[in-house]
Amino acid sequence: MAVYLIHFEHPYKHARHYLGSTNDLQARLQHHQAGTGARLMEVVTKAGIRWHVSRTWQGGRDVERALKTWKNSPKLCPTCWQEQFSQRLLSLSTRDDPWHE
Repeated sequence: MAVYLIHFEHPYKHARHYLGSTNDLQARLQHHQAGTGARLMEVVTKAGIRWHVSRTWQGGRDVERALKTWKNSPKLCPTCWQEQFSQRLLSLSTRDDPWHE
């Protein structure tokens, strides 16, 4: 069984991620792409928001539940890490650049 984290390209209301578990990841992702299965994935798909699997873990519903209980998906998400790192780098480079206004 696998636990997976989906990162949304743009937030849907307050949601930026979906966390789920499955025995067949490829089949489950096809359901998400079709807008079937989880309600959040259905509305995200209908809203035209692009998404991708950002991370997976080995484990079942117990691992999924533990991660959801933590309620901090951005800290679990490598895509968010990369976005934050890029923003910090950009702010440092423009702040120290005497030619940047």
